[in-house]
Amino acid sequence: MAEHVTLVVNGQRREVDVEPRRLLVEVLREDFDLTGTHVACDTSQCGACTVHMDGQSVKSCTVLAVQADGATVTTIEGLAAGGELHPIQAAFWEKHGLQCGFCTPGMIMSAADLLARVPDPSDQQIRHAIHGNLCRCTGYHNIVAAIREAAVTMHTGSASDSGIVG
Repeated sequence: MAEHVTLVVNGQRREVDVEPRRLLVEVLREDFDLTGTHVACDTSQCGACTVHMDGQSVKSCTVLAVQADGATVTTIEGLAAGGELHPIQAAFWEKHGLQCGFCTPGMIMSAADLLARVPDPSDQQIRHAIHGNLCRCTGYHNIVAAIREAAVTMHTGSASDSGIVG
């Protein structure tokens, strides 16, 4: 029997009838056509499905859609505002923090959660924040550099004075 679920997704009120066993990631991708949230491992190991729910980073493959009823959800599509990349998205582009791009939405959402809590994180804090996100392409150096660059940009409004070299 389907249950009615109401969410605010990327600032927009959304309603959907779902089977109780459906995952939030499935609803986001299949019902709301927000395909930036990726499905990879189905075991919460890779982090590709990371979104923010009520301001906290969660792996949407571990959340039933009915558990998210009444929640505010932000996906990678909801970070950019007014056609401009979010500073974290821009930093990933500038510092080459992506290669194939499959893990990138989850990495960025995890980074956004970290930077909301810790505006000037150390490399160790950055690495800890993304430890649940797997990247098979990069080796993480440029991902850490991108998050560090985003922290500087978000903290000062400009990364040009940071001296950060990727």
